Amino acid sequence: MPDTIYDVAIIGSGPGGYTAAIRAGQLGLKTALIEKEDKLGGTCLHVGCIPTKALLYTAEIYDHVKHGKEYGLTGFEKVGVDWKATQDRKNKIVLKHAKGLEFLMKKNKVTTIQGLGRLTGPAKDGIHSIELFTEGGGGAAGEISYVKAKNILLATGSEARMLPGYEPDTRILTNIEILSLNAVPKSLIIIGSGAVGSEFASLYNSFGAEATIIEVMDRLVPVEDVDVSKELQKQFTKRGIKCLVSTKVDKIEKTKEGVAVSYTGADGKSAKIEADKVLVAVGRAPRTANVGIEKTNIKLDRGFIPTNEWMLTTEPGVYAIGDIVAGMPQLAHAASMEGIVAVTKIAGKYARAVKKTRIPGATYTEPEIGSVGLTEAKAKEMGFDVKVGKFPLVGNSKATIVGSHDGFVKVVADGKYGEILGVHIIGPKATELIAEAVTAMEGEMTVEEMMFTIHAHPTLYEALGDGFASVYGLQINV
Repeated sequence: MPDTIYDVAIIGSGPGGYTAAIRAGQLGLKTALIEKEDKLGGTCLHVGCIPTKALLYTAEIYDHVKHGKEYGLTGFEKVGVDWKATQDRKNKIVLKHAKGLEFLMKKNKVTTIQGLGRLTGPAKDGIHSIELFTEGGGGAAGEISYVKAKNILLATGSEARMLPGYEPDTRILTNIEILSLNAVPKSLIIIGSGAVGSEFASLYNSFGAEATIIEVMDRLVPVEDVDVSKELQKQFTKRGIKCLVSTKVDKIEKTKEGVAVSYTGADGKSAKIEADKVLVAVGRAPRTANVGIEKTNIKLDRGFIPTNEWMLTTEPGVYAIGDIVAGMPQLAHAASMEGIVAVTKIAGKYARAVKKTRIPGATYTEPEIGSVGLTEAKAKEMGFDVKVGKFPLVGNSKATIVGSHDGFVKVVADGKYGEILGVHIIGPKATELIAEAVTAMEGEMTVEEMMFTIHAHPTLYEALGDGFASVYGLQINV
């Protein structure tokens, strides 16, 4: 290993890191993938996207089965949840894909190295040195060696932020602990209503837990369009999820059997609520400590790493992707494309820079949320001549067939040229339906062109055709 000089060495094997490694291998780059854990995949695969969505899918099926009578089915009156089997299925999915990553590394001739990688400073004669610290399985305890590479790609990811003064345990949870509970809690308080908080509120509510969301902002999922936020709160309230917005958490206390959260509400009054568990979902912090950043020319921005459009940092030959990048959304698919762009540029091939307004958001609540581009408020703030169309899913026959016709498709467009500025969907399969909007925006198609795009009937995505037409008041089904 000390005698090998890699074209690119990637630190971190989450979606950004492993995708970059695979593409680098495909492009003929001699590639090393460094991972401090004993498994590839990072947060997303092991304690994030994949296990969460596995549980959410079980919750979705459970919700359908509970309403079997509406579909003309019998015998489901006493349906229950085998929590151990649910967790076992989740774990099998994670294990399958972790092993799949090992296979893909071998297939693409990527060298995987276990250990903690740290930058050692600028390149010398065009070659970077990464200090590799291994402990236990990766080598003798405390062993330090070096990996040499012409380029370095930082993909160290993020970790859950915790409220000051608290540590995660069996009652105060982050995304890690809540995924491995031995049983469904009877009650759960969720602090924060971003994608993580809202998904777990939806998930555990489906499984019978009494869920309460506390959000300091004035609406749920604050990054989404305000109409989407209002609709989600409406649907959550209908499902029995208590939503406290414009509410500040003052204190978390352990009780004899659970936790108590003291808060100040929108009315300025203090109150307290008790539950079995509390999930802290107040965002994610970039893992940029203990990486050797201080030995480079990189100046952190609130812990994040600034890059140019090709993900290159201010240190020549050092790139950064994913949750550690300043100004970009902390999404697995954003990290993956950033990794592809970076290694493609390193290989000297044609690449297209990642555009923030073309990165879709997907939230797997019930109802689901899919969005891309500018919100109505942001488009107006930027000075566009905004024209908005909104098509309610109650007019979509397939939505009625699948028993989920709440929600809508909202299109934000430029009134002057018909440019699609943003699309926001809340309803069944919104995380899948948003794909059409992303493709349309990437292809720079106009509202008019999408109005004349034929949508199959009866389908959920047919609602997008009506959504685009609604910009000009020409929707058919309402």
